[in-house]
Amino acid sequence: MLKRSLLPGALTFLLLGGLAQAQQAPPQPSPVKRTPLGKVEVPGSNYEVVFGITELAAGFKSGRHSHPGQVLAYVAEGEFWYLVDGQPERIYKVGESLQLPDRAIHNEGAAGANPVKVFAVFVVEKGQPLVQPAQPPH
Repeated sequence: MLKRSLLPGALTFLLLGGLAQAQQAPPQPSPVKRTPLGKVEVPGSNYEVVFGITELAAGFKSGRHSHPGQVLAYVAEGEFWYLVDGQPERIYKVGESLQLPDRAIHNEGAAGANPVKVFAVFVVEKGQPLVQPAQPPH
């Protein structure tokens, strides 16, 4: 008898729990979207060239990081906020390009209320991750 009286409560709990879970907000998209477009090895070297698009959500800052090689970037949409350790911050607008030295620690993001889209060419060591988080400053 006791088991029968628990059954309606358990079913209600399961149904309401499932309903609450179904009403949760959908997962938010990542504030960074990287789209690789091509990669080619540099003959006779330990480097490769990687071409891609990086999109950053409005107001998002990526956090301090570096790349294992040189980067050349072109701002295609929005305003690109850029800060290399030890240098003043800069904002690059559509049509402007920038160059980043090998392993320079920097932060970047979308300046203002609009997202930013940057086309980038990385000349990096083979087998290394394109993005390496920087150690916190001491």
